[in-house]
This record gives sequence, C-alpha cells and structure tokens, in this order.
Amino acid sequence: MATALEAKRPRRISLTLGALLLAGALMVGLAYGTRLGLLMIVGALLGVSLYHAAFGFTAAWRVFISERRGRGLRAQMVMLAIAVLLFFPVLGAGSLWGQEVSGFVSPIGVSVVFGAFLFGIGMQLGGGCASGTLFTAGGGNARMVITLIFFIVGSVIGSAHFSWWMGLPAFQPVSLVQTFGAGGGIAVSLALFAGIAALTIVLEKRRHGRLEETPRANFSHGRWLTGPWPLLLGAVALALLNFATLALAGRPWGITSAFALWGAKVYEFIGGDVSQWGYWQSSANAAALRASVWSDITTVMNVGIILGAMVAATLAGRFAPTLRIPLGSAAAAVVGGLMLGYGARLAFGCNIGAYFSGIASGSLHGWVWLVAGFAGNAFGVRLRPMFFDRLPGDNTRAKTS
Repeated sequence: MATALEAKRPRRISLTLGALLLAGALMVGLAYGTRLGLLMIVGALLGVSLYHAAFGFTAAWRVFISERRGRGLRAQMVMLAIAVLLFFPVLGAGSLWGQEVSGFVSPIGVSVVFGAFLFGIGMQLGGGCASGTLFTAGGGNARMVITLIFFIVGSVIGSAHFSWWMGLPAFQPVSLVQTFGAGGGIAVSLALFAGIAALTIVLEKRRHGRLEETPRANFSHGRWLTGPWPLLLGAVALALLNFATLALAGRPWGITSAFALWGAKVYEFIGGDVSQWGYWQSSANAAALRASVWSDITTVMNVGIILGAMVAATLAGRFAPTLRIPLGSAAAAVVGGLMLGYGARLAFGCNIGAYFSGIASGSLHGWVWLVAGFAGNAFGVRLRPMFFDRLPGDNTRAKTS
C-alpha cells in the first residue's frame, strides 16, 4: 500500500504544478493579452525539453574542452541549423502571420567580447548558463538557486556600468539576412555549422578513435512524460519553441533581461534608484521598469521554464532538493553567478539571447559571442579545481547544462 501511495505522489504533485501553470497562464493572458499567456506555456515546454533532454551548453562545452567529446556541440549545431532555416525567411519578410517580427541584432565591440568571455567563465563556476540555471533550479538543484540569486545581482551591477561599456569601441550591427539575403544567409550559416560539427568529429576521433555512442531512444511506458529524451530531440524542440516565441512575441527567446529587471525592482523597493542609469533610460527598459513585472515577456517565459522543469523533474521522480552544498561549491555559485549576470549585460545577452537567438537572427555578434564565450569556458574549466574537490562533469542532469 505504501509503495502504491509513493508511486502516486509524484503524479499528484505534477498535476498540482501543471494546474498552477495553467492558472498562471490564464491569469496573465486575461490581464495582459492572450499571446503573453501562451508564451508562459511555451516557456513551460522549454523547461520540460531542457530538463528531459538534459540539454545544456556548459557541460557540453566542458566535455569537449576537457575530453574532446563533441556530441553536445553537434546537437547545438543541429538546433541552430533548424532555427536558421525557420527564422531567416521570416526575418527577411519582416512579418509572420500578420505580426511584425525582428531578430536580436546587436553591435560588435569590446563589451561583447569581454562580456561573453566573462559569461563563459561564469558558466563553468556557476554550474550552468542562463537556461541551465533556470531549468536546474526548477528541477530541484538548490545550489543553482544560489547561482540564480547572484546572476540577478550581477545583472543589476552590469546595468549600472552599461553606459561606460557602450562608450568603448564597437562596430555597427551586421545581419547576415540583410547582407546576403535569407537564402545566402542560410547557406553561409549551414556551412559554418557543418564545419564546426566536422571539426568536433575529427578531434573526437583523434582523441578516442571513434565517436561516442548515442543512447537509443525509448519512449515506451510514458517516457515522453518521464524522460529522459534523446539529445537531438531536445535540439529540435528548442529550435521549434524558439520559433514559436518569435511568432507570438515578435522577437526570439531571451532570458537575462528579466534578471536585470527583477534585480532593479528589488533595488528600488529597498530605496535605491536605477532610473538615472543609462541602461534604464532606453524607452523599452524604462517602460519595463515602470510596468508590472507580469507584463514582461521574458519574465513570464522564465517563470514558465521553472515551472515546466519542476513538472518534468517530478514526473521523472528526481525532484529532491538538498541544502547540503559544499562550501567551495557554494562559493563558485556566488562568483559564477556574478560573472554570468555582469557578462550577459555587457554582451547583449547570454547563451540564449546572444548565442542561440543571436545566430538564429543572423547577427554577427552571435558568432563573436560564441568564440569569446567558448574561450571563457576553456579558462573556466581550468579554474574549477579551485572550487571543486572533483570535476563534476559526468552527471549533466544534476550538475546542469
């Protein structure tokens, strides 16, 4: 009897969380528009996909840097290829189903290079990227809550210094869609993705003699709900859901602007004033600061990601938070979180807003972010022994993306 009750408990919890999610989406939709309510559902599906596929950037890059295993990097190239095929024709047209759309196309300068490099270090110390921090915190990883808190703090500090960084040398934004057209931009992008994937294959075979075996997909007995999913399924899901975000929001998926907004609102609540900081003087950011946090697209999607990951973790029977966090690991979460938040503000986004959505938007700054962010990860991997007794790279689901 006890065993049967224990088996039913995760289902009850997941049903409760699912009901909370749907209620939240309904309330947001009624208050701020149907599209925003639907975007919370899209965020939840992103959370489920990230968790069940254990789809990450941090561990994938760490494993390639330290072991030359490239399966995770190749999955990222598949994700980007699908996104480019979907995004470029729509961005070239400027609208989708009657909705005006635009990508994340940003300048290329000192701030992007330094910010992405700093973010890369933070990924390895904090234990996750932006998406990884959200889905693992939602999945019950208490250490990642520490990373998230200091991610927010770092974002606020970055917004305070934003104007100074914007005064440093930079090139104007470059869009592959505008430069080569949608077809030409797709061809250039696919060639680059293929080249990166081929390089990972060559280096992996050189180190190990053959490629790592891909686990077989098994969706019997409700595996769609309980996971795990194949990595490539996660790549496809993230690309499609990013496109759904573009269709509903008129712009791609982003994460970290909400962290700066949350931190700024808390800072003002305790008596601070951010309105004179350059970052908050742009019309869009100033409007977000004045409005309810629930009217912010990125906030609503981030909450959806957390709830979706909680549902996925509960269904998988893995939601078991623990407060036993080694001191070195906690210190790494603090330092890494600050680097993640600060770096994301300088680089016009994170691994999602700048790398994934930036490249999907055809922005050259997304490619610069990739190079600088990867270099930061390589440096961060070398710093990890200062904080960790062992390098926790094997359990990507527990140790995050």
